[in-house]
Parts: sequence; structure tokens; C-alpha cells
Amino acid sequence: MADLTLTQVKKSYGSVAVIHGIDLAVESGDFCVFVGPSGCGKSTLLRMIAGLEDITAGEIAIDGAVVNRMPAAQRGLAMVFQSYALYPHMTARQNMSFGLENLHTPKREITERVDAAARMLQIEPLLDRRPGQLSGGQRQRIAIGRAVVREPKIFLFDEPLSNLDAELRVAMRAEIADLHARLGNTMVYVTHDQVEAMTMADKIAVLRAGRLEQFGRPLDLFNEPANRFVAGFIGSPSMNFLKGKADGDRILLDSGAAQPIGKGFDLRAGQTVELGIRAGDILVSDDGPLSVTVTHVEQLGAESYLYCQTGDGTAITVHQAGQTAVEKGARITLAFNTDALHVFDLSTGASCKI
Repeated sequence: MADLTLTQVKKSYGSVAVIHGIDLAVESGDFCVFVGPSGCGKSTLLRMIAGLEDITAGEIAIDGAVVNRMPAAQRGLAMVFQSYALYPHMTARQNMSFGLENLHTPKREITERVDAAARMLQIEPLLDRRPGQLSGGQRQRIAIGRAVVREPKIFLFDEPLSNLDAELRVAMRAEIADLHARLGNTMVYVTHDQVEAMTMADKIAVLRAGRLEQFGRPLDLFNEPANRFVAGFIGSPSMNFLKGKADGDRILLDSGAAQPIGKGFDLRAGQTVELGIRAGDILVSDDGPLSVTVTHVEQLGAESYLYCQTGDGTAITVHQAGQTAVEKGARITLAFNTDALHVFDLSTGASCKI
């Protein structure tokens, strides 16, 4: 196990800056997920940690030792790629052994490590097959096994499940989480899927346009987002947002409704804001302050989603447990759980919570 520290890490390609000074501390044994939209710099940041990309400025330290100029092979890391990166002419065993052979590891030790990893990942029957004879999920297990036999200080995963179908992704998420629990190694995992991030991480780093927006435990980011971007990115379905102006202890919404917000917000009179509320904190109520039209209904059996629209065209998603009697085209009124409201400054996006 090892801790990982990034201090003002920057990356530029010529005059184009893509990483803008990232400060981050991953504790030993943590499962840290980098999440963000495509192009936010998360894979570039991972490759800099791995030593596959040079950094333009700042420091990367593993267990307190700065590794900026240390070759990738000497950093004690192992990386699992999105594309599996298996040699097609080699068997699974040979793929898993290859890195150890290059390090001149004794053959007996190589065999022991490969066999132990194969048992752990339940891939023993696959060891004599070549990648072309394996499914996507099996190939990813071999790629993970190749990383495990290295016995690295830190595992790096670069969107390892994005090539798998939805059902297999769910199964592999559980397997990787179980692997972390058994090994206890520090793991850094890149994904654009915030559901993966929420279900797997000890800590999440939310990135946007090469900047760190927020870093913390999954439920802390969900319950206390630092800004509108994090609030909208973390959580499924996405948080609902309604524009309005601050008026004492309420928000006068552009749709014409007045929504009480209570205390705990730093607002000035007339400040333009966005009110944030999650789908599960909205109730269909006969005396609710907000009138909407239902444009679509999803009946999933155990739960339902109402997709609605306010008078000014703002879309709102409502989550209900169980089945609903509300139909498409219905006119309904909504009430919000005031204890679950968020308010964001419209110009900066920052949370107005005290």
C-alpha cells in the first residue's frame, strides 16, 4: 500500500493547458475515483501518475518520494487499460507472466503469483486460451490479473469497464470492489460514469476542464455539493434546477412560484440563483406551490419517474417509490422537501449554503 500526493500538477501541450494545477492527497489503501465528462483531463492525469505522460509543472509523490522524473517501470504501479492491451499471440498465462519475466523474476515465483491471481479472480480455466478465444469480461479479468501479479503499490484503472455491456459492468464493479477489499492496495480508478464512482469509491475527485471541482466521500459530494456542476453531475437522475431570485427566506422562481428555503444560506436580496432539488425530494401534492405538466411517465414497477415541465419550460424529474397513477399530460402541483434544498449563485455556480 502507498499514499499518493499531487501538488499543483499541471499539463500543457504547447500553449494549450489541459490540467490547471491539481492538488490531491489519496491516502494509503483508499479506492479513489476520478470522475468527470469526456475531455475533462481525468485519463491524462492518470497517465501522468503512471509516468506515461510528462508533467509540465508541480509534483507527484508516492509515499513521500517525488517521482516526476522516475520512469514508469520504477514507480511500483500497475495499470489496467480500457482496451485490455493484451498480446493476441500469447495465452492468458503468458500475458500475465510477461511483465514479471521482463523484471527477471524467478520462474517458480512467476508461476506461484500467476496461479494465486488466477484463483483469486476465478480465471484458472482460461489460462491456456488466447485473448481472441475470450469474452470481453474474461479479457478484462486477465488484464486485472496481469496487474495483480505485479504486486504494485498502487493500482491504476483507466475506464476498464466501458467496453462491457451493462449487466457485465455491474458484475465487474462488484468484482473490482471485492478485489480492493481483499488486497487492501491503494487504487485510482478513472470513469465518466458517476454511478460507478458512487458505488465503488472511498473518495471521489470530480474534474471539469482540467480542474478539480470537489474531492471527498461519495455521500458528502451527493449531500453537500460545492457548486452547481458537482450537484448536477453526481447523482442519478441529475439534480433539478430552477432559476429565480432570493427574497428573504424564500426564492421567487422564474416560473412564478415562491419556494421557502429556510435558514442556512448566505443570500442577498435580489440575488439571481438556481434552486436545486433532487428527484426523490419532490412530492406530488394537492397544495404544492409549483404547477407543472407531466410530459412523460416511466413505470419501472418498483419505482416510477415523472418527467414534467414548468410554465417557463424548465424540465423537472420526480421520483416516486412504487407505481404511480399519474398519466402523461396531467397537470399536477409539486412540493419540495425544504430540508433537502440547495441554492447556487447563478453567475459563479458556487453553493450558497453556509
